[in-house]
Amino acid sequence: MNTSQLLEASGHKKIWIDLDNSPHVPFFAPIIDELDRRGYSLIVTARDAYQVRELADLFQLTYKLVGRHYGKHRILKVLGTCFRSLQLLPIVLNEKPDLALGHGSRSMTILSGLLGIPSICIFDYEFANQLPFLRPTWLMVPEVIPDSAFPHEQDRLLRYPGIKEDVYVPDFKPDRSLASQLGLDKDKVIVTLRPPATEAHYHNPQSDELFKAAVEFLSQSPCVKVILLPRNTKQGAILRQYWPDLFAAGKIVIPENAVDGLNLIWHSDLVISGGGTMNREAAAMGVPVYSIFRGKIGAVDTYLAKQGRLVLIESVEDVRTRIILSRRPRTVAPQNGKRTTLTTIVDSAVSILESQEQYAMSK
Repeated sequence: MNTSQLLEASGHKKIWIDLDNSPHVPFFAPIIDELDRRGYSLIVTARDAYQVRELADLFQLTYKLVGRHYGKHRILKVLGTCFRSLQLLPIVLNEKPDLALGHGSRSMTILSGLLGIPSICIFDYEFANQLPFLRPTWLMVPEVIPDSAFPHEQDRLLRYPGIKEDVYVPDFKPDRSLASQLGLDKDKVIVTLRPPATEAHYHNPQSDELFKAAVEFLSQSPCVKVILLPRNTKQGAILRQYWPDLFAAGKIVIPENAVDGLNLIWHSDLVISGGGTMNREAAAMGVPVYSIFRGKIGAVDTYLAKQGRLVLIESVEDVRTRIILSRRPRTVAPQNGKRTTLTTIVDSAVSILESQEQYAMSK
């Protein structure tokens, strides 16, 4: 039996996973399953922000809810991140994880750094702000992000093939009951619309202009029905007040409960989004997608745009001329069984745990 098999059989190694934002839930769900299958103990924490809690429940994850979102103001963001680290402290001290694994979770990075817990922080956007005073032990990024994006991190940089959405998209199976739940008419062009993340540090007001232009453009077509996915209830309330007639007429619908993003994308004819994850999910599923994100364009989105799998909308004129409103055939996403991205990420975490145990045994 090799070292990996011994570790898998022992089950005594513990990994802490922190769900900090909505996209982390579908991303980590298969990673959690795979680590559990290999025999590792897991402690999962989740922040009560955006739709993390609702999605974690939807995916039937076992987790501890810790902390919340503190708004768009920079000082409150910093204080909230530090406070959440303190809230996580008793749990982490009690659980004593051997490795921390997150996707851009700042609270996890702070606490694991202070406690000396080895950590892997995954990024798929090279322009995300990193903490200046505490760094994760390892960074993990897609292979398409160039070395120049992390010039001082080469000795602790891990890579995975494809994009992060490749972790879970290959396992997708549509649930056709969603159409009746949302009242989707077969004769309509179904558009999933995701507003910009107005409270994010990378937000560019030009994204708001493109979003408004997209709503006006879609409202002019009688064959279109819009499924709107606001970032939170506050944003949803603001949008209802801004376009009351469109909501009253059923032209725009906000789902009452959290929905599986992949399932909604599959039921859509096209996607227009001000955020990266939903854009890349649509691209991974072969659904036409238009990005109204106007922050710094990352290497992953540039890669998808060059492949023709993502259209970057750069102006109000682009909204009117580049977005094509037409129905598409509903085919099941390819089940090609390729789980290379998932396997690479899990193998990297396991390899680090193995090297730690070997080092401890040699002392």
